[in-house]
Amino acid sequence: MAIAQTSRIRRRVLGGLSALAALTMALTGCSSPDLSGSGDSAPGTAAGTGAGAESATVGARTPEQIKEAGSIRIGTFADKAPFGSLVGKNTYEGYDIVYGERLGKDLGVKVEWVPVDASSRVEFLKSGKVDIILANFTVTPERAAQVDFANPYMKVSFGAVSSAKEPVRSEAELANKNIIIVKGTSQDAWITANHPEWKVTKYEQYTEATNALTDGRGDVWITDNTEALAFTEQNKDFVTGIASFGEESTIAAAVQQGNTELRDWINNNLVDLGKENFFHKDFEQTLAPVYGTAISPDELVIEGGAR
Repeated sequence: MAIAQTSRIRRRVLGGLSALAALTMALTGCSSPDLSGSGDSAPGTAAGTGAGAESATVGARTPEQIKEAGSIRIGTFADKAPFGSLVGKNTYEGYDIVYGERLGKDLGVKVEWVPVDASSRVEFLKSGKVDIILANFTVTPERAAQVDFANPYMKVSFGAVSSAKEPVRSEAELANKNIIIVKGTSQDAWITANHPEWKVTKYEQYTEATNALTDGRGDVWITDNTEALAFTEQNKDFVTGIASFGEESTIAAAVQQGNTELRDWINNNLVDLGKENFFHKDFEQTLAPVYGTAISPDELVIEGGAR
């Protein structure tokens, strides 16, 4: 009888200790989130984005940590051909995709492509959902205050697409038109700052913007001139009536702010790629079939990260 009672007491004590241990582990997990960015999280998700993880360095990984993980997460557009687009179920293609695959090759890791919208690019870096953004990311002072840009690999200005039957040929004409833009783009910021009086409709996705244009819900689509020229080469009912306006800018890869090791690795890699004219070859492979003679590679490409 005494033995049975002793066993019951022992079981209760052990049960209580187990519960206490579980509670301690739960509390420790809540108060000490994993900020290492070790790459153990699932593809396309952030490491350490749970409770208490407000740090600006959540999920940032160095080149060595990326190599140890065996893969790099790169954010890109899924609907912006010929720069980045999803073809089929899991295949991406385009100018930025060729570059990203080369980054993965030179790091010796697999590339995990993560689709982003224009307005989510900064957030995906801040939250650690991606290591790099390669998504036609124009360098601006506002963005540079939130992310770290590598040296540029492309140059760009604005272009305006309109109907071939009623082409818009000058910036002055835009004041009387219904304008389409994509939310969170450099065009969005520039119009807000310089022409708040213009009539503008903003869309989340590039496909939504082009559908609005072709459906007649707007008169003019303002976007990167590279995108404008690509669109009108493939859609003969429309023209790039204004081929270049606004500020000439550059496009670069971006990493989480403070991730200088990865940014410096990208910059050094750009120098090596410049020695083989990598981006001219990328242009010929992905952009020349779309642009034809409408634009030459030297008008667009930056080799070696030259500013």
